[in-house]
Amino acid sequence: MAYANHGRRQAASIALPFKCFTWLALPCHAVVNRIFRGAKRTTMAGIVHFDNVGLRYGTGAETLAGLSFTLMPGSFHFLTGASGAGKTSLINLITLAQRPSRGIVSLFGEDTAGLPRNRLPAIRRRIGVVYQDFRLIPQLSAFDNVALPLRISGMAERDIGSRVEELLDWVGLAPRASAKPATLSGGEQQRVAIARAVITHPELIVADEPTGNVDPDMAARLLHLLEVMNRQGTTVLIATHDVHLLRQMPGANIMRLAKGRIDDPTGSVRFPPRESVS
Repeated sequence: MAYANHGRRQAASIALPFKCFTWLALPCHAVVNRIFRGAKRTTMAGIVHFDNVGLRYGTGAETLAGLSFTLMPGSFHFLTGASGAGKTSLINLITLAQRPSRGIVSLFGEDTAGLPRNRLPAIRRRIGVVYQDFRLIPQLSAFDNVALPLRISGMAERDIGSRVEELLDWVGLAPRASAKPATLSGGEQQRVAIARAVITHPELIVADEPTGNVDPDMAARLLHLLEVMNRQGTTVLIATHDVHLLRQMPGANIMRLAKGRIDDPTGSVRFPPRESVS
């Protein structure tokens, strides 16, 4: 496999451009441009649009009620709220893991209710998801977990190796490329999960508590990775309880869920700018 020779290749590649940083430093934008070469960004009015959406489990009260908002291309949002406020349910609707009980959920300009089942995988491939519990495939190495979305997309194997290796190097996991998830620490698994979510340079990244299992320094590093992706044009939504994370990006938009309804203190979710962010 490509990762088996990673150590030898790393020793021989000190002169390559991606060696202008270390894991303790900020990543070079040249690396991002090379890893995600050829990626295209959307120019549509809204990546995600909810119109009076509600979600009910069984016959009880609605878990989510009357949600109406738009996430613009290239925007960065935090989703906050107390436990039980409905953050995971909202993420499930955005990632097509659940269907709403009422209202319209549109992704990339298409009403998801009218999409045939055979169209859903193509929509999902445009979304990178970081799960709170990682959801790495235990039989696969760190390298193969990160490479999986590329293989599913049909990328040629000859093009996968260098891209995955550079991204693993970026997140500080080059020496652990061949390790299985069970042998990785929680923080290492978190970084593999984020690398897997961003490897295809998706148009939308949805991360559920992506820093919940790491220390503050690591949280800042992972946030920086998502910030760089956002600068490349990816729309980012992060669900988090971490107020320190919010303070690191004071200009980010904030969606606050309370009892299944959205409180939007920045105003930009309910009333997005007329022109999309490029």
